[in-house]
Amino acid sequence: MFGQLRPALMMIMLFTALTGLAYPLVITGIAQLVFPGKANGSIIEREGKIAGSALIGQNFTSDRYFHGRPSATVAPDPADPAKTINAPYNAANSSGSNLGPTSKKLIDRVSSTIEAEFQAGYSDAFAADAVTTSASGLDPHISPDFALAQVPSVAKARNLSEARVRALVEGNTEQRWLGLIGEPRVNVLLLNIALDVLK
Repeated sequence: MFGQLRPALMMIMLFTALTGLAYPLVITGIAQLVFPGKANGSIIEREGKIAGSALIGQNFTSDRYFHGRPSATVAPDPADPAKTINAPYNAANSSGSNLGPTSKKLIDRVSSTIEAEFQAGYSDAFAADAVTTSASGLDPHISPDFALAQVPSVAKARNLSEARVRALVEGNTEQRWLGLIGEPRVNVLLLNIALDVLK
């Protein structure tokens, strides 16, 4: 029995060292050498301070900024930890709403979002991502249609011409990779930073 136990323990120790230590360290080292920005979370700095990550959306609420799509992430209720409260773009709790098309809660939320966007002065044509959440609740991108729908209200809040703000959106639109993969998209954080830089 001990003759079988010793090789088994040696194999466990060997593969723990290889797959649990050596492999992760080698891959981490290669990632740091080849693409350090992505390996460190795609952090975006502005004036020496961290503004956020290009991979995680933020909850912009001011009329002076472009808004991301709705987020269904939640957090524990401080008053009752057994319950949750809405916490948009909570990166510690990535999740979708999992609400079906007949859900009253979903219908009410979409209706209130549409009403809020009319109040904010967005254009009448709604992009799907303007009223629906992403699967992660943390999507940093919006469609060009949703960004362009926000141009009039952002331009008005910043006292800029709509043409200038529209050109900024178009300049920050990422195209399909190799012209085939993905959809055109706008990173909201990068667009808002470009907006702040705009004189």
